[in-house]
Amino acid sequence: MDELKRVPIKEQEPVERIHNFDEVCLGYTPDEAAKEAQRCLQCKNAPCVKGCPVEVKIPEFIQLIKEYKFKESYFKILETNLLPAICGRVCPQETQCEQNCVRGIKGEPIAIGKLERFVADWFRQNCKFEFSKPQPNGRKVAIIGSGPAGLSCASSLAKMGYEVTIFEAFHKPGGVLYYGIPEFRLPKEVVEWEIENLKKMGVEFRTNMIFGKTFDLEDLKQEGFDAVFISSGAGLPNFLNIEGELLNGIYSANEFLTRINLMKAYKFPEYDTPIKLGKKVGVIGGGNVAMDAARVARRLGSEVYILYRRTEAEMPARKEEIAHAKEEGIKIVELVSPVRFIGDESGHVRALELVKMKLSDPDNSGRRGVKPVDGSNFVFEADNFIVAIGQSPNPLVKKAIPELELNSNGSIKVDENLMTNIEGIFAGGDIVTGAATVILAMGMGKRAAQSIDRYLNLKKHKNL
Repeated sequence: MDELKRVPIKEQEPVERIHNFDEVCLGYTPDEAAKEAQRCLQCKNAPCVKGCPVEVKIPEFIQLIKEYKFKESYFKILETNLLPAICGRVCPQETQCEQNCVRGIKGEPIAIGKLERFVADWFRQNCKFEFSKPQPNGRKVAIIGSGPAGLSCASSLAKMGYEVTIFEAFHKPGGVLYYGIPEFRLPKEVVEWEIENLKKMGVEFRTNMIFGKTFDLEDLKQEGFDAVFISSGAGLPNFLNIEGELLNGIYSANEFLTRINLMKAYKFPEYDTPIKLGKKVGVIGGGNVAMDAARVARRLGSEVYILYRRTEAEMPARKEEIAHAKEEGIKIVELVSPVRFIGDESGHVRALELVKMKLSDPDNSGRRGVKPVDGSNFVFEADNFIVAIGQSPNPLVKKAIPELELNSNGSIKVDENLMTNIEGIFAGGDIVTGAATVILAMGMGKRAAQSIDRYLNLKKHKNL
């Protein structure tokens, strides 16, 4: 066994997967997982744990895999992370736990994410979720939004004996896990299984509930909720604000992926929502959302180009996602920036004028800036464009609670305990940080639960 290299993991071949929405990564077998677990050095100071926003007990759960104690390993992860089947698939382990792995100094780091995913999948396929409800403490908490922060907060509060109700605007719970991430990266049955586990813990889900429209803060007070956690995410797409952006055939990545993931547009006419793409599609952006949109468009039969204003080396998307996209025949056009969309006589987009860019010296954060090259404009023809340049915090919350204090970027302002300027109302996840990772949102949800518990216990003590 070469201890410097991780055990390879099987994947669908690119020529096959571009014709389906099945999961690309096929996961480890028990023997492969145990073999990979043997590479772990079981470091006493566990730097990998320090790189995890929810502090999963990584050496401990890996040791249990090594001993083929998969059920015990699952519950070891569950002590700090409710959603291992999800995190094992979509967390950027390469910049968190695996980046700190000592084994990675001279070779490849332990495949921590793939092992976490294996354990969760093994448990889902072989065991029933068992949860003994704690003694109810008689207090109620409302959570607005059922994305990673909301689910994490709900899990932690349920374990403490709180009666928790999650309010979700869409008809399916899961937030960005459901509407934002394609089936081939995160199967919806995995999300649904994790949510069913929460229901077994006593968490109530109410769907089709839009905060500020179908219910408001007064309704929550009348229902007797003792605290509120706002985790409504960053659902407002950013736009380019250039000429021609309202032409037909241009999608925001949010709309495109929501139609595909939540409304099952790729199964039209079996499902009611159609989506129409031409032969050639340009995707503007370089993050994970851009990769997801590009890979979906490829599966719908289009020739796909990612248009990015820096080089591939600066792309914020996970390296694994970039590699998968390129394997699937998606081409990356580097160092170009949109100038204006060009339409045809019918009002449909037919091209995008681009200007070539050049990299400048790194700024204080170490990231290189870009500036346009004079006289380098050219026209890139395509049948459709998908704009994936980030999202901003959901603006409906401010309309629902006008007195809520926001930061200049529209995110909710919170203190060190994640409480807003209104007593008893907390916030976390992308609505506070702006668009970030699943695991960071989960970490905030967990912190918020601890803060809510402290706040309500202190309030109860004062009232005695």
